[in-house]
Amino acid sequence: VHFVESGGGLVQPGGSLRLSCAASGFTASRYRMYWYRQAPGKERELVAYISYDGGTTNYADSVKDRFTISRDNATNTVYLQMNSLKPEDTAVYYCSSSGFWGQGTQVTVSP
Repeated sequence: VHFVESGGGLVQPGGSLRLSCAASGFTASRYRMYWYRQAPGKERELVAYISYDGGTTNYADSVKDRFTISRDNATNTVYLQMNSLKPEDTAVYYCSSSGFWGQGTQVTVSP
């Protein structure tokens, strides 16, 4: 099982990024999928999750109305659209499901 995150980078405050998580060796369509993040010196926190069919989503209060999680079960891919980014969104972002984790992608929000 492999989860590969991509799409991170350096962006100015107020900017946007779209993260992708491609799953292989894993039928993502059967499972809830999660995005987590970990900032330097802080514990890993749940950012958002999406039900197996995409019908239910949930967000941390800190990202609500700015981030959108979605999925494409045909390609085994989960996305995180991040808008109105803030410096406090700086972290390594991970996708996860059923105990499996990707390697993470760095998001840095800075002027």
